[in-house]
Amino acid sequence: MPEAYRWLVVHLEAPLLAFGGVRIDHIGVTRDFPSLSMMTGLLANALGYSRTEWDKHQRLQDRLIFAARRDRELAASVLTDTQNAWLNKTEKGWTTWGEIEERDGGASTYKAPHRRMRDYHMDQHVVVVLRLYDDGSPDLDTVAEALARPARPLFIGRKPCLPAGPLLRENPPFVHAANAYEALCRVDGETGVGEMRAFWPLGEGPETGRSVDRIFDLPDLRNWKSGLHGGTRKVVEGCIIAERQAA
Repeated sequence: MPEAYRWLVVHLEAPLLAFGGVRIDHIGVTRDFPSLSMMTGLLANALGYSRTEWDKHQRLQDRLIFAARRDRELAASVLTDTQNAWLNKTEKGWTTWGEIEERDGGASTYKAPHRRMRDYHMDQHVVVVLRLYDDGSPDLDTVAEALARPARPLFIGRKPCLPAGPLLRENPPFVHAANAYEALCRVDGETGVGEMRAFWPLGEGPETGRSVDRIFDLPDLRNWKSGLHGGTRKVVEGCIIAERQAA
């Protein structure tokens, strides 16, 4: 019999969700499922890690194994937010690295507004099961405690994406399974929902058969020292049916 691992069950549900993606110029898309770097940032924020503690973030990302499923499929689930801001030469702005950013250049370069577009999932509920690769620090119980009582307010992908409720709902918030696919199957699904779209890392569930749609390279790794994304990992995308529906 394969070893049964303990998986933490996390519910990502909010009026707006954003899972990031490969951004082109000012257009910020969202994937259907959370990325490894996003889940690392969510857990690190709950644990109270500082943005400068890149080594802690990197170790956490390297140890993290997770799978996700969409418990709610909507016909039109993506909202595109178009943002416009007119910035003059004397305008100053805050940055994520804690320093004020000032503008430079001739007056003629500021005649057009600053534009950007950001995609969000509306009224979505995504279930995540996760575990940590080894017995290092933090352990899974510490992560669970941090998600229940986070060091800072949590958001799901982008700062406007505040959770609609607790991220941990099962009591206790764990399931036992040999792999991520089986762990997802053991989490109750929403009432009336049959097959649900899901994805899991290669080697953490079926790789052929009716439940598998495709296997592909997902570019969701981040180098936390440089702050840049780079590198891919193989994941499987398909469908899943929960063993039970929620009461």
